[in-house]
Amino acid sequence: MKKHIFYRILFYVTGLLILAMGLTLNTKTGLGVSPIISVAYSISVIFERNFGNTTLALYSVFVGIQMILHLIRNYRYSRKADVALAHAGREDLKLNLLMDFLQIPLSIVFTRFLNVFSAIIPDLYSEGRSTAGEMAARAAFLILAIILTGIGAAMSLDMRIVPNPGDGIVQALADTVHKSAGFTKNCFDLFNIAVTLSLSFIFAGHLAGIGLGTVLAVIGVGRMIAVFNHFTYDKMKGLSGLEA
Repeated sequence: MKKHIFYRILFYVTGLLILAMGLTLNTKTGLGVSPIISVAYSISVIFERNFGNTTLALYSVFVGIQMILHLIRNYRYSRKADVALAHAGREDLKLNLLMDFLQIPLSIVFTRFLNVFSAIIPDLYSEGRSTAGEMAARAAFLILAIILTGIGAAMSLDMRIVPNPGDGIVQALADTVHKSAGFTKNCFDLFNIAVTLSLSFIFAGHLAGIGLGTVLAVIGVGRMIAVFNHFTYDKMKGLSGLEA
């Protein structure tokens, strides 16, 4: 049992570190960031704020929205459920709200990782016109960033501990509107892109955080999660004691 817990925590923490590395590396290419952090990144660039702290503020908003959605969902459930299921509904709400709340300390730790990696990794682009060699290097690092983001997301999500707020809000929205998580994720990505575009043109007059990397992240991260799970899912589940 202790061995299973050790591996579960190890995979979870390692996944969060890899995810933070991938997201940070994505921002350093200057080719556009993934939709889920595009709002925080654009705010940090436009208003010259710390990227990790801005992400923490956005994640806190996500957690607050999740709590509201779970309260709404529980209210609907309580009106439809019979007396025998009422207690189960209350217990389910408490667990959901607890998991929502735990995303705040997770966000604090996760965004500190973002700050550390942001300080360590230099910008991979220069002001003005880029050379062909620089563009090739930026594209290569962008692909690496997407790979790391997919692997990190897969490892942390597969351990079923506390989801990061970006994944948590998608699941809460999907449960509330009764749509698949994949469809809801696509809609939420589009919403974040729309917000980022609005902030960029209103306050900066140009794109900030949206580019080729954003499009590739939408397509590539999900595919990378699927590929990684195809080769490692069963083994990780076995080591962590989470076999279905």
